[in-house]
Amino acid sequence: MSEKNTTRRELLRPLHLLGIALGTGLFAAIVTLVSTGAFTSRVTSAIAAGTYTGLTPVVLGLVVGGGAFIVTLLIMSILILAVDPREYEQETVERPVLYDEPDDGPANDASA
Repeated sequence: MSEKNTTRRELLRPLHLLGIALGTGLFAAIVTLVSTGAFTSRVTSAIAAGTYTGLTPVVLGLVVGGGAFIVTLLIMSILILAVDPREYEQETVERPVLYDEPDDGPANDASA
């Protein structure tokens, strides 16, 4: 029983990542809807009359938003796999963890 119990923050971390991806997907869908004119009377009347050819702006917004959601999840999961969190569990990190270790050699001083 020496294992540490997981905290609420650790349990909710996947929900945070899903929330970020959902926000990105919603943003992409809204930008697509606005840029294709989904809320204009010309487009809505053409869709209602059945004369609109191609993908409707709503379907296109769903496709783009879904694609952005999936791509965001993939990128974040790959970035999470790049760092082992057990290495930094007990220490305070004051620099980005994927940077190289700083050189402790002589400082490059222009005034010297």
